[in-house]
Amino acid sequence: MSRTSFPFLCLAMLLLLLAGACNMPGSEPEGSPTPDVTQAYQTVQARLTEAATLTPPPSPTTKPTDTPAAATPTNTAQAATFVAPTTAPTSAVRLCDQADAGVPIDVTIPDNTQLAPNQTFTKVWRLHNSGSCTWTKNYSFAVFSGEALGSSANVPLPKQVEPGQSVDLTVDLVAPGSAGTYQSNWKLKNEAGTWFGIGPGGGSPFWVIIVVSSGAITVTPATATPVTPVPGTAYPPPSDGNEPLVLVSGNNIMVTNDRLNLDNNQLNSGGEDVGLEPNAQARLQLKTLGNAGMTGFGTAKPSYAQCLATGLGAAAVTMRNIPQGFYICYRTDQGLIGWLRVAGYNDTSGTLNLQINTWAQP
Repeated sequence: MSRTSFPFLCLAMLLLLLAGACNMPGSEPEGSPTPDVTQAYQTVQARLTEAATLTPPPSPTTKPTDTPAAATPTNTAQAATFVAPTTAPTSAVRLCDQADAGVPIDVTIPDNTQLAPNQTFTKVWRLHNSGSCTWTKNYSFAVFSGEALGSSANVPLPKQVEPGQSVDLTVDLVAPGSAGTYQSNWKLKNEAGTWFGIGPGGGSPFWVIIVVSSGAITVTPATATPVTPVPGTAYPPPSDGNEPLVLVSGNNIMVTNDRLNLDNNQLNSGGEDVGLEPNAQARLQLKTLGNAGMTGFGTAKPSYAQCLATGLGAAAVTMRNIPQGFYICYRTDQGLIGWLRVAGYNDTSGTLNLQINTWAQP
């Protein structure tokens, strides 16, 4: 029997009892009211309604239908399969003509070097052949953009440069006559005249940046002490007014404690005339050795007669006080006259680039 039919059965039984009570004899006191069947029915219905309200709804006896699982897509496309390469990736292909900066790239005249108006100077770059082709002597370098600084159209390479080798590129330049900052950008040229530079793809130039001062640059000259000439050595100027033959000339690079023989332009080989040594304040000085002598001259190249006429004695020149392009007259320990030119000096690395010129006896 369900719970819903039970209350109606009770109601039916109650109505039967009430109907029977109405027909049975009783000794009911006189004056008592006769029970109202309609009122009794309403009372029973109210109780049943209250009972139905308090009774929780029946639990379903039927098992709920399970939610069907999501349908599996019927796409027949196969997932992409990664296939590992059978060969390792190849490295970047080197270009035929390609250059990288050397160490250091600015051998002389670092960026923003201060120069006097119209001062001559020698710029040296160091480049590395990072390409796959040999740079022959038919290769050159030239101004690509910016200031020309008095350079010629093309400067040939000084030697053949194989892949993996480095080369120093040297050029004589002149500072402009007006004060200001000037930049000259350079690139290499191959035998066909095609430009190439440094960096990835060879697209970048190498450059020199100088600052021309508006006023005169103060130069601290070397302190020269006259010495007695070597006995038997003649120092007269040429009688015909011409320069004597040049015995040796060229560039050289000195570092701390190097010594240079000005008679043959050899480093640390004996018979040296000057040395690059620190003083008591740890400042590098170019000092005369043995019987050699020297004195500061200036920014104009001296002649044989002019160097001969100066007081060539023992001296020490503090390099940080000497600008690029400054000339110093000297006498070697063999009694030969000459000049050296400060082509560049880096106080941080202690590197001195010199150009020398030693005359033979007239």
